[in-house]
Amino acid sequence: MKIYTFHRKQNFPISLETAWEFLSSPKNLKTITPDYMSFDILSGDEKPMFAGQIIQYIVTPILGIKTKWVTEITHVKDKEYFVDEQRFGPYALWHHKHFIKEIDGGVEMEDIIDYKVPLGILGQLVHPFLVKPKLEEIFEYRQKKLIELFGEYKSND
Repeated sequence: MKIYTFHRKQNFPISLETAWEFLSSPKNLKTITPDYMSFDILSGDEKPMFAGQIIQYIVTPILGIKTKWVTEITHVKDKEYFVDEQRFGPYALWHHKHFIKEIDGGVEMEDIIDYKVPLGILGQLVHPFLVKPKLEEIFEYRQKKLIELFGEYKSND
């Protein structure tokens, strides 16, 4: 059983409060997801984020195939981190940790995703040229979109 880890960090020239307000709202996921994925929240975004929250989406990750994805917010520490875990969806395992912290001149956002692809050895064979590049593409889009929304971070060094 192969478990992969995807790791990404990004800095923004905004306050911790602004970052938390945006990043912890499920309603903003659509804004930072590529349009071709037809991302739609079906339920679970009516209240501010809380541990135990179930969010249901429809997403089209690859080949135009619509997929229902159900995640649970399992941990939340206000203005520090939250964790979402897939309950049903395209992955055999999905555990996504979102950390934010104040840095000089803004905030640092860090994503760590531990995931397992389905279909055993077949899934492992397609991972390097299908799954991993798709995750990288989604997070590159997210990075560009967040820069559009909040501006580019300039280090004070």
